[in-house]
Amino acid sequence: MPMVEKTLIKNGRLIDPANKVDGKADVLIVGDKIASVGVVDAPDAQVIDAAGKLVVPGLIDLHVHFREPGDEEEETIASGSAAAVAGGYTSVVCMPNTDPPIDEATGVEFIHRMGRQARKTFVYVMGAVTKNRQGVELSEMGLMAQAGAVGYTDDGDGVQDAAVMLRALKYAGMLDRVVAQHCQDQSLGGRGVMNAGYNSTILGLPGIDPLAEEMMLWRDVQLVRKTGSRYHAQHISTAGGVKIIREAKQMGLPVTCEVSPHHLLLTDDAIVEYDTNYKVNPPLRTRADVEALRQAIREGLVDALATDHAPHLQSEKELEFLTAPFGIASLECALGLYVKALIEPRVVDWPALISMLTYRPARVIDVPKGTLGPGDRADVTIIDPGAEYVIDADAFFSKSRNCPYHGWRVKGRVEKTFVAGELRFSAD
Repeated sequence: MPMVEKTLIKNGRLIDPANKVDGKADVLIVGDKIASVGVVDAPDAQVIDAAGKLVVPGLIDLHVHFREPGDEEEETIASGSAAAVAGGYTSVVCMPNTDPPIDEATGVEFIHRMGRQARKTFVYVMGAVTKNRQGVELSEMGLMAQAGAVGYTDDGDGVQDAAVMLRALKYAGMLDRVVAQHCQDQSLGGRGVMNAGYNSTILGLPGIDPLAEEMMLWRDVQLVRKTGSRYHAQHISTAGGVKIIREAKQMGLPVTCEVSPHHLLLTDDAIVEYDTNYKVNPPLRTRADVEALRQAIREGLVDALATDHAPHLQSEKELEFLTAPFGIASLECALGLYVKALIEPRVVDWPALISMLTYRPARVIDVPKGTLGPGDRADVTIIDPGAEYVIDADAFFSKSRNCPYHGWRVKGRVEKTFVAGELRFSAD
């Protein structure tokens, strides 16, 4: 019989929020599983000294764009997976707004196959809610569920028709899948390219009113009240959106939400130079919105931190602001950004941050991930919380460089990433 590999991670601070663990402990990995946690002696194991480091469940990102199929020049599942493990992520969820969209079972199977071939991170996928993401006819939801889709979204576009959304929630409920929504009412969002407000007026750019997010989110909460189906609000960005999420959770509705790093760090003041690296959808909002999102995180209202990693070619981002695509590539530097936005200003502590990056997003898509108990899959991330580094977009594993954080100094460096017991990334 082949010898089973053993790895012993010693002397680290183990943070496993799902199991309410936060303290010094050793972690023994045997094969692809966690064999033991605590004071462990394994003389035949390869030893990694994690003194001064955090040992946490592998990070999970519910919202990435790996552009394959269709735009492989921007990103592939292989390059995106390499970026993911460099950022400490052992599981990611790909969005279906590819070309063609992932709106049938064969598309789901293709993403899974390419993820297995990349052999970096676990690659999950959400199928489109509607065929071709046009918001008219429901996609093959049942067949995609059988193929392994963890949920449904028309991300990039919100489902505008309330009747279509109601049917989608009913079907998803029967299939025990979550519907994730890009909350933006196009009658209010229109052709906007930034937040509607003072800056958009001064800059002469069409705006996206915060009500575009809030109106659709409010509507969807009423549909959830009717159906009882699981619903996830993607990348919320407004103070009004926070209020609606708070009320939905107070009513006990199965509503979850995510926040992206740029909405915690940046405001629409960044757009005064017309730098398209700051063009995202939903757009950068105001300082009051940033503070409302941070307060929501402090209260525990936010279930997941998700990058919305959206790579684009430099030639595309060099277009004028009106025509350049939306999106920021940030998968590899996300942890440092969350530290700057949440740990350094003491919005939350490390256990709370790790919970929003591990078991809480795992619960949104209902996968058995995000924990480090004996018998769990050995997805492990080792972090040096005090290590400072300068974000260098030119050194990204991602194919794209559309990152406004290039040159920022941040703390919290990913040292090693284990996926199913295998070392898939090391900063050494």
